[in-house]
Amino acid sequence: MERKYLAFDIETAKVLPENAGNLMAYRPLGISCAAVRFSDRDEPAVFYSLKADKRPAEKMSRKDLSKMVDFLLKSRKEGYTILSHNGLGFDFDILAEESGRTEDCKGLALGHVDMMFHFFCEKGFGVSLNAAAKAIGKSKTEGMEGSMAPNMWKEGKHQKVLDYVSQDCQLTLDIAERAEHSGSFQWITRRGKQAYLSIPSGWLSVSEAQKLPLPDTSWMDNPWKRSRFGSWLNR
Repeated sequence: MERKYLAFDIETAKVLPENAGNLMAYRPLGISCAAVRFSDRDEPAVFYSLKADKRPAEKMSRKDLSKMVDFLLKSRKEGYTILSHNGLGFDFDILAEESGRTEDCKGLALGHVDMMFHFFCEKGFGVSLNAAAKAIGKSKTEGMEGSMAPNMWKEGKHQKVLDYVSQDCQLTLDIAERAEHSGSFQWITRRGKQAYLSIPSGWLSVSEAQKLPLPDTSWMDNPWKRSRFGSWLNR
């Protein structure tokens, strides 16, 4: 039976110095907005807070973030599999901190499909969303990067940011479904070559991917550890 997916992504609110590097060093980051895309619906759902004058707030309130957590929990009960690209290592970690719903976010993170984490558990290195998108003839929003979103949101370019986060959700959905249907995840390597990872049983949830044997990373100088993604689960 084909799974019903809900792709999820957030954009952070804090404006950081140019070439900031590790975003997590600047926490708390706040969340300006978020989006979801359903595999069986045409339109995305977007989330942000409003000021008293009904204009978008600079960041989402804890109350509105808690409502978003409830929305994700409800969607899961309705049979949707939550989907992300690096949601374990980023989105759910930040959402847990900003919403105060740590235990609920831990449960959502462990039960959802994080394509980046599944790939990492198999290969021992990461892959960008854009590298996977290009392998299926698509790409992220031209001229836009996630690092630009906080400034753009602060400048009032709210719709551009909402379009960007919604498009990332759509890409995540397209990549996941294409890979699951074909039994193979594709990406473009740094050398510009097409590469493949076989996923004959489909995508694994975070809790399932954690049980995979560790890959051989002896060829790497400084390989990442799985704790890089999920250490916050022990907080």
